[in-house]
Amino acid sequence: MGGGQVTTAVVVAAAGSGLRLGPGPAKALRELSGEPLLVHAVRSLAAAPSIDLLVVAAPADQVGTVRELLADVLPERVALVVLAGGASRTASVRLALGVLPAQVDVVLVHDAARPLVPTSLVEAVVAAVRAGAGAVVPGLAVADTIKDVDEAGVVTSTVDRSRLRSAQTPQGFSRAVLMAAHEAARAAGEAGEATDDAALVERIGGRVIVVPGSQEAFKVTGPLDLLLAQAVLAARREQQ
Repeated sequence: MGGGQVTTAVVVAAAGSGLRLGPGPAKALRELSGEPLLVHAVRSLAAAPSIDLLVVAAPADQVGTVRELLADVLPERVALVVLAGGASRTASVRLALGVLPAQVDVVLVHDAARPLVPTSLVEAVVAAVRAGAGAVVPGLAVADTIKDVDEAGVVTSTVDRSRLRSAQTPQGFSRAVLMAAHEAARAAGEAGEATDDAALVERIGGRVIVVPGSQEAFKVTGPLDLLLAQAVLAARREQQ
């Protein structure tokens, strides 16, 4: 795994189907300006000086394809492992944790559907974990007014948005904290599933801190998000 000691790894969750993007390949393999979302995400992550290893949880039938796609994307200092993801996001991350070298002590988890994450955000998350935080989440203040609605569609209250944050990735963790959270989730079965890893840490009573997120770390979920990503990428290229 390269010439140096591997201490900081990123797990990239890339096994989702992406049904909300419409018919087509798995979400991570949908193209953005001629390249798969996954390639953009991996390139952005690997540009961060702190990152030593990327572990990609790919669609089970696309492991070879993903390995070929990423063969020439990473700088030599960053090692790569591609494995088959699980039936859920939580399962995919758990599988990836199982192949980390023993010396890895900081683990980031990133969604491949966030292809344009700034390198500065990756470094900020790593720095916060290195400074002693067990779990770190990038977050943005919520701009919309939020309504609490019952099953009949009736508004029951307006939520105070001043304390709300929209969680992004990469999320960073002490390896020991993340492993403990996933072990508890595994033991809980289906009830242990979560949409992000910070929620798993919260369930075991862990302390999660929020660092400022980035508008460019948005998630590509639907066709409009893909158009936005194309615009952001085009603007970046014009500035180069």
